[in-house]
Parts: sequence; structure tokens; C-alpha cells
Amino acid sequence: MDLDGLTQLMEAMRPRLHRYCTRMIGSPFEGEDIVQDALASAVAAFPVTGEIERPESWLLRIAHNAALDALRRRKRHGLEPLDDLLPEPVDHSAHADARVVATASLAAFLHLSVIERSSVVLVDVLGYSLTETAHILGVSVPAVKAGLHRGRVRLRELVDAPANPPPPLASVDRERLRAYADRFNARDFDALRDLLSEEVRLDLVSRTRLRGRKDVSVYFTRYQQVHGCRLIPGWAENYPALLACDPEIAATPVAYIILLDWADDHIVSIRDFRHASYVMASLTTRLD
Repeated sequence: MDLDGLTQLMEAMRPRLHRYCTRMIGSPFEGEDIVQDALASAVAAFPVTGEIERPESWLLRIAHNAALDALRRRKRHGLEPLDDLLPEPVDHSAHADARVVATASLAAFLHLSVIERSSVVLVDVLGYSLTETAHILGVSVPAVKAGLHRGRVRLRELVDAPANPPPPLASVDRERLRAYADRFNARDFDALRDLLSEEVRLDLVSRTRLRGRKDVSVYFTRYQQVHGCRLIPGWAENYPALLACDPEIAATPVAYIILLDWADDHIVSIRDFRHASYVMASLTTRLD
């Protein structure tokens, strides 16, 4: 596999990597950050890796290690050694577990240990075999079986627990999002440019990153050519967000989302997921 082959593999694997990292870290947005770190690590490692026998597993293992690094940085959980687990009987209620995993919230996965979480996601969410999962994680098959069993049991306990709805938007956030949406929907992009700070950062996820008011202003020029998109204030997970309705991207009510960060009355960060619609598969949205 040459560098072009690696680029094609990363593009094809990106939605799958995002599903994995999102459930490992508990956030679709941080999950995307980890995917970007993992892809950068893969490109950096590629010239010195030699022949890669299982490119897909290799890439997933890089993403797994990036997720572990992120968990350590956050110090959210004490990580147990992945190999230091005793085999346990395998849970055979796979059909019921598939339904449990499909309905489990991202927060529920965070109650699982790392080996439980990674085993459940790789086997029950992404469909890898026990042997493939053990190879990706660098552990024994019995360790995967034990983690899978305990993770399934724990998820069954958690999935029926009532979720706490996010609080209503603060009035200042509601006003900012509504004003932005109103100007965007009226195609008053000059008014939106006036809201940008001088050092504003744009992350057009999976496409490009720009910094500075002059360069980021081009972002609105491109949206002038998009006529079917409308924005609505709402929630994406626990984040205030702009929900984009755009039939050119998806026929669903919410095609993608945009996140804004503010300092005083100026926008300091825009994160636009227009070109990363795979994020929606792991995202819960609602109108405010």
C-alpha cells in the first residue's frame, strides 16, 4: 500500500473510526478530534512501518491508542491494564445485546472500563470478530471475551436509566444563536462577517482549517452559493448548536450541525460539520 492507498483507506475508514472514538471518549466532538489526531499519527508512521498486513486493523489500533491517550489526559477514569483480566463466561444473548448497544447513550459507555468499552464497540457496534478485536487491542481473545461479557451486562443495567435532559439555553446563548440563524437564513453574510473576531478560528471538519478574520470570511462567500440550507438554534448532545437543514446533504430534518464559541459579542471559533455528516450517526439533537 502506497501513500495514495493510505489516503483512500483513511477516507473510507473515517466514519468507522469516528464511531469507535466517540464511544470510547463519550463525545462525538471530542471523538472527531481524536480521529484527526489518529489520522495524523498514521500518516507520520506510514513511511517507517514497512508492509502493513492488516491496514484496517492497524488504523483502528492507532485510533484506539489515541483514544487512550485522550482518556489519560482527561484523567476521567483510572485505566486498568488491558491484559490484566481473567477470562469469564461469554454472554450468549447477542441479539438482545445488539438492541441494548444500539439504544445506549454515549454517557452509558463511559461507565464501562476501557477493555469493556473497546470490546463492546468493536464487536457489537462495528462487527469485528473476537480474533480481530484481540489483534486491534493487542490483548488475548479470553481478555476480549471477558471484557465483552462484563460490558454487555453493565450496559443492560444502564440503558433503561432515565437520561437527564439538558437545561434550557441561557438567554444570552439563545439570543446569539437566534441572531446568527436569522442573519444566515436571510443571507446577510456581511452582518455575520462583522461578528468575527480578528483571531477567529474555523474548522470545516474533514476539509480545512483557517484562522483570522480575513481568511475565515471566505467561509461565508461559499455559503452564498448554498441556497437550500437553513439554520435553527438547538442542542447537539449537551452543546448549544445551530442545526442545519439542508436537503443537498441529507433528507433528514437535521443534516449537520455548527458549533460557535464567543468572547464578548464576537465569534472566536466556528466548527462546521457540513462535510462530516457521519458525525450525525452518533449525535442526539433537539430544538431549544
